[in-house]
Amino acid sequence: MNMKEGLGWKACYNEEKGVYGGEVMFQGSWDLYEISAAVFGSLSKGMPDSEAERLISSGRRLYSHVNDRYSPPYNIVLDEDYADFCPWMKKAEPVGKTWDRELTDTAVELFESEKDNREQRRKKREQRKKGD
Repeated sequence: MNMKEGLGWKACYNEEKGVYGGEVMFQGSWDLYEISAAVFGSLSKGMPDSEAERLISSGRRLYSHVNDRYSPPYNIVLDEDYADFCPWMKKAEPVGKTWDRELTDTAVELFESEKDNREQRRKKREQRKKGD
């Protein structure tokens, strides 16, 4: 596992799975992303944290934990394989409620910001239907 970290962000290359992931944190909320090898290669300890966060958040969002002053904490699991990309999450216990699959599927279909998740969500939905 090759890790890089700064203030408010971390990223890793999971050699076992051959994938790259990153996390951006801000005031109790955080997001996990699938990132490219190029983004991972661009990240360095001395770079401005805002630049690292911008690079990481250019990837496909995998998971979102929202803990703001407007509602109780909640989670959105956009890709159930998020721990492959961000292995430090394997031991994490979710805080707050997690959106159910149907709500997440609907949000992914509706919001342009989640268009990168549509194909994998549709495939997972089809797999679940075949398994029923």
